[in-house]
Amino acid sequence: MKKWRKRLVKFLIFDLAIVLLLLGTGVIYQQVGLRQDAKTLVPPGKLYEVHGDNMHLYTGGEGDVTVVLASGWGTANPYVDYYPLYEKLAPNTKFAVYDRFGYGYSDRTDKKRDVDTVAEELHELLEVSGQKPPYVLVGHSLGSLETIRFAQKYPDLVKGIVMIDGGSPEYYAKDDDSLADTIGGFANRLRIQTGLFRLSMQSNLVVETSNASRNELKLVPDDLKKLDTTALLYNYGNANTLDELREIAANAKVVVDHKQTLPFPLTILTADYLGASDPEWDKTQVEFKSWSDDSKQVTIKDTDHYIHQYRPDIVADEILAQVKK
Repeated sequence: MKKWRKRLVKFLIFDLAIVLLLLGTGVIYQQVGLRQDAKTLVPPGKLYEVHGDNMHLYTGGEGDVTVVLASGWGTANPYVDYYPLYEKLAPNTKFAVYDRFGYGYSDRTDKKRDVDTVAEELHELLEVSGQKPPYVLVGHSLGSLETIRFAQKYPDLVKGIVMIDGGSPEYYAKDDDSLADTIGGFANRLRIQTGLFRLSMQSNLVVETSNASRNELKLVPDDLKKLDTTALLYNYGNANTLDELREIAANAKVVVDHKQTLPFPLTILTADYLGASDPEWDKTQVEFKSWSDDSKQVTIKDTDHYIHQYRPDIVADEILAQVKK
């Protein structure tokens, strides 16, 4: 019996050593990958100092009105994500795609991700980069909150707002932070830090699945698709993006508490989720019109959450209609 006990202890020690070796190898794999990601992610636009850190802004087109594109939560590389849309906008107006801190090519920051700070950062970025108002603000998904808050704080700079399946402040005010607990939880952190997430993203099937709601990026060139994956590997689960999730309800309540009728047009574009939409979401999208007397809500057929990856032509037409008003 003692011999078996000694053998069992040896086996357990051996197994533990193997596990530790694998974990250590995974940690090294992740760190090497992060360093390579940083070298690959060369900013396509320009970096500007905002509140002591660098924010990335990519601009193009020409015109007297600037379309400012705000991405949704978790969109690791807005420059890539908005490609189909700004390609449609560029011949007709000026556009600016910005990366919040923790996204794309921007730095990470130690400042809290409350909606007032985010809106002020955007305002400073537009100023220091020399962008000229008036602005047509475009908010995708959770980007709706910073878009409306910016309009509340700087109404004289805004010409109109277009939402791309952006949630209403009232909808987000009911949010809980369960997703933040999941993504920021021990199991997922271990998955990221030991390279398991990075390893899984080497599978084309996993990448395609992660891009399912973005039409598998079919309208994006292959070289940009690779940059999108690199940005995801580099940015996924960082402290700034997690803080955004935790602040959703509080940020939404700030926007709701300052609710006044917006003095410019508001267009709300809603995905039909490929025929599987949520009735509660659809209801709040219609109610979202109450934020402006000059508002409309349109459901775009055969699209998922990233409408601009399915029908950039329709989204561009709605934006340009506000540019030309």
